[in-house]
Amino acid sequence: MNRLPVSTQNPFRVLTMTGSVALAIGLMASGTNVAAQESGARGSSALLEEVMVTARKREEGAQDVPLSVTAFNSDQIDALKVRDLTSLKVGMPNVSLEDVGTTRGTANFSIRGIGINSSIPGIDPTVGVFVNGVYLGVNNGVVFDLFDLESIEVLRGPQGTLFGRNVTGGAILMNTKKPGEELDATLRYALDTGKDGGLNAYYMGSVGGPITDTFGGRLVVYYNDDEGKWENQFNGEDFGEIEQRMARGTLTWTPGDSTDLTLVYEYNDTDGQGPASQTHTNGSGVPGASVNFDRDSFDFSIDEEGYQETETNFLTLTLNQDVSLGDGTITAIYGWRDYEGDSLSDIDAQPVWIFHAPAWLEAEQTTFELRYNGLFGDKANITAGVFYFDNDINYHERRELVGVATGGVAPAAQFDGGGLFDTESYSVFAQIDYDLSDAWTLTAGINYSTEDKEVELASLSADIGTVCNVVTGPSCNFDFVDDESWDNWAPKLGATYNINDASRLYGHWTVGYRSGGYNMRNTSFDPRDTPGPFDEEEVNNFEIGYKSTHDWGRLNAAVFYTTIDDQQREINLPGPIGTIQLVRNTADTTISGVELDGTFALTDDLLMIASLGYIKAEYDTVRFDLNGDGVINGVDEGLDIPRAPELTYSLGLVHDLDIGSWGYMTSRLTYSYRDDMAYTDNNLGFIDDLTLVDAGLDFSSNDGHWIFSLYGRNLLDEANHGGDTQLPDDIGGFPTGGTFSPLSAGLRYGLEITYNFF
Repeated sequence: MNRLPVSTQNPFRVLTMTGSVALAIGLMASGTNVAAQESGARGSSALLEEVMVTARKREEGAQDVPLSVTAFNSDQIDALKVRDLTSLKVGMPNVSLEDVGTTRGTANFSIRGIGINSSIPGIDPTVGVFVNGVYLGVNNGVVFDLFDLESIEVLRGPQGTLFGRNVTGGAILMNTKKPGEELDATLRYALDTGKDGGLNAYYMGSVGGPITDTFGGRLVVYYNDDEGKWENQFNGEDFGEIEQRMARGTLTWTPGDSTDLTLVYEYNDTDGQGPASQTHTNGSGVPGASVNFDRDSFDFSIDEEGYQETETNFLTLTLNQDVSLGDGTITAIYGWRDYEGDSLSDIDAQPVWIFHAPAWLEAEQTTFELRYNGLFGDKANITAGVFYFDNDINYHERRELVGVATGGVAPAAQFDGGGLFDTESYSVFAQIDYDLSDAWTLTAGINYSTEDKEVELASLSADIGTVCNVVTGPSCNFDFVDDESWDNWAPKLGATYNINDASRLYGHWTVGYRSGGYNMRNTSFDPRDTPGPFDEEEVNNFEIGYKSTHDWGRLNAAVFYTTIDDQQREINLPGPIGTIQLVRNTADTTISGVELDGTFALTDDLLMIASLGYIKAEYDTVRFDLNGDGVINGVDEGLDIPRAPELTYSLGLVHDLDIGSWGYMTSRLTYSYRDDMAYTDNNLGFIDDLTLVDAGLDFSSNDGHWIFSLYGRNLLDEANHGGDTQLPDDIGGFPTGGTFSPLSAGLRYGLEITYNFF
């Protein structure tokens, strides 16, 4: 793939400068399930308004859904200064949203201890991400910058009945804004910085409204110019530069009261440097050979700055047709997404060339969903449909090793590999919610899916010195060719008891499946370590929950018990050409836990938001030598399950203050905590516990035109990493040691100005 051009022009610079500047201090209100639903709501009172969600593929209030849901509407997303999904990575109970950091935008999300630790394309998620109803089929390119969203919904627990495969931990639903019935236009400028690195500027604008009596349109443009968040001690320069450009057009057609058609096209491209690779003493006690840093610091020194470049084209077409049958609606959603990315990363995390890795990826997917929802006899709410998914992945990876031996002129050894990976799946689903009485509702659902996967793979361990590239050519010799199919049934049974109009209890049993598949990154020299297929994993979840709405706010709670059979894990091991990553069905697991979240109006002007999540994750049976001591025994069963932090909690305060005839000020402060957690299955790699303190001030004019904001994130400047890959003692005879641990951002503070024209 050709390198993508870098635009040096900012399309919004003139507009935003004339538009004006503002300040808002964004406290991250913790993952609350309420947000302003009416544009006129202000400050703390806005947070008491209920969010409308689509968690059951129909629009309803978040408090009416018998599921564990955290939802944010557009006002709250703006107030929290959410730039991408990792802005919400801590604060929701038992939710961890991480960018793995190896290549920017690769999601390693975990909910209720069910997550992944991989940057390998083709490894299916445990937390599915849906944009405008379209499932994103690869983890790469999922953590993209956000602007002009209507809502974000985070569903905890398996969602397999209505959403199909690869939502065993949960699902994240994002919906972009549509044109309204009246013209609206917004300009926004934000600028932030931190202790290290340079300035980070955002330029955003949107305009939308009716075009004719039947057509509506919306245009959104976004530009981010980040000079970097760290300092590379190798040369003393700012590091982490990134440019992102996005344009989104939406067109709606409503020829009558019963029909509406929505077309959304989004173009997104990024161009920046590679990961901020830190090395620190690894779990075996071996420090980085050339340099070694404190894992609690943001220090690193790498000789290869690398690059990360992506281009995404994303088309969605949605038709809603009201029908007389059950006073229902037929919905058809077509999605097409083409993602291209190439990258270069300094994996050895040293100021000398030991292990550098370029990679190329092309992923094109097509989805189609046709469903019906209707109400019969004022008692039976029925949702039924079919879903089709096709995903083609072309991936190539190169390992350029021990360039230090040639004086940095070229690698002393080069390994190439990757492959072609095609997935095609179909599913049929149905769910009925039947009101036995005003108090009791029974739920029953089923999802049948079948999936076919075909691969042609070139193992890196089999291609040394071969000039080949699966993506750009000439093609490699495929040493592994295979195909496999899976099919399954995912049922759901549940009941809801309405205590009164404001409180309800619910309980359900549901099943979800994570797809089986193949490992596109085969680096093992052991012929027994084939790329697959590994089998799908089955998740059974039993949950009881409580939801209530009061004059003083809301209180929700849930307890759950989850079993995982044939759990898929990516085993990370040091190897002769850097790292070996094996994907296996390693164990059967049990995860249980509790979740609490609430919103409390302490006074008319002061609101408290709190959440608590606790999980207990244990192996029941282990089938793989996880700790590498040569035997499978109780020691393996006693290891921590990766991506399963035991405790998460948050506490936030929001206060309103009138500041005269001009407007009002909203102050926010949030404290969020997430326990440490294992990163590798042998527990040598781990992610430290994380405490985030965020704060903000918003000054809003009474006429609704101006919002000036000041905000601060990670005010304690806590270091955190996307991963903690263990490196071997040496590569090609050259001492290595330490880790490859991409850094996340530290302290950031800034200002934001928003001007609403109407």
